[in-house]
Amino acid sequence: MRRSNTGMLMAGGLVLAAASSSASAQDAVASFYRGKTVSIVVGTSAGGGYDLYARLIARHLPKFIPGNPSIVVSNMPGAGSLVATQYIVNVAPKDGTAIGAVFFGVVMEPLLGDASKAKFDALKLNWVGSANKESPICIARTDAAVKKMEDVFTKELVVGASATSGSTRDFPALLRNTLGAKFRIVGGYPGSNEISLAIEKGEVEAACGYGWTSLIAGRPQWLKDKFVTVLAQETLTPNPVMKQMGIPLAIDFARTPEQRQVMEMIYAPLEWGRPYIAAPEVPADRMAALQTAFMHAVESPELLEEAKKQNIDIEPANAAEIKQLLQRLYKAPPEIVEKAKKAILVE
Repeated sequence: MRRSNTGMLMAGGLVLAAASSSASAQDAVASFYRGKTVSIVVGTSAGGGYDLYARLIARHLPKFIPGNPSIVVSNMPGAGSLVATQYIVNVAPKDGTAIGAVFFGVVMEPLLGDASKAKFDALKLNWVGSANKESPICIARTDAAVKKMEDVFTKELVVGASATSGSTRDFPALLRNTLGAKFRIVGGYPGSNEISLAIEKGEVEAACGYGWTSLIAGRPQWLKDKFVTVLAQETLTPNPVMKQMGIPLAIDFARTPEQRQVMEMIYAPLEWGRPYIAAPEVPADRMAALQTAFMHAVESPELLEEAKKQNIDIEPANAAEIKQLLQRLYKAPPEIVEKAKKAILVE
């Protein structure tokens, strides 16, 4: 009986020690963040879908971070979020007070783009989480010659695009180079908001890789007034709402298994459609606190209610899910990687 009591006392002591250690770590994180300001740097211009998500999350995240720091959002567009990504990795503080909200495709830049310009190791990035599994689309003005997806193979369409690694640049290139879509791609726009303005002014007729959320939250009148037609979904799995609308998947226009493999390689990162990153050097305890706080925030009733009012979809992914998918993509067969690289080239 004495031995049993002793064992129970030892076990209880271990539990108390573990709890004390956990509480101490939590106190250290809270002590660090108390009175601090956390920056969320958005890799696109103001007013677009990424900006809307970042500002929504910034309003709810502070109460879930130990120490309740304030959060400010700023915009750093350029090179399809590459500028913002490299700022977070190479310039911003590495102490957990800088977070990047970047294009999902930018972390594939070292693999599929110009590795010499991507001055970061994607596999070493710290992931905070992702707010949504994005559903990019191809849209066209209703007064354009192209009325449905099948038309893009026989009629020219002038498509507005951002820079390298942005979905509005890579996705139309993918459809042109892989499937033969007759796109004339006009690049150089900082983000989806500027592309939207260009569509409204008639500078361009269309956009691909344009976020479904950017449309229904940022430009809902386009659908209501029948100003644009949604030609296709650029995802691996259909969005339930668009499926009901009868909008086809672009990948279903692939004519060969190889074409489909290449398109899958480009579309796979959509699983982390609205990612948030931090520098690799952020201390583990603070990183864990940010990851936990992010998931609590995007799953909180208050944020979900506000998102609903803004027509913003929330379908989060945690850091572990994102990292696992990224590791799988970076292990893709070299021949598929090379074909995917060529598929998103814009001359």
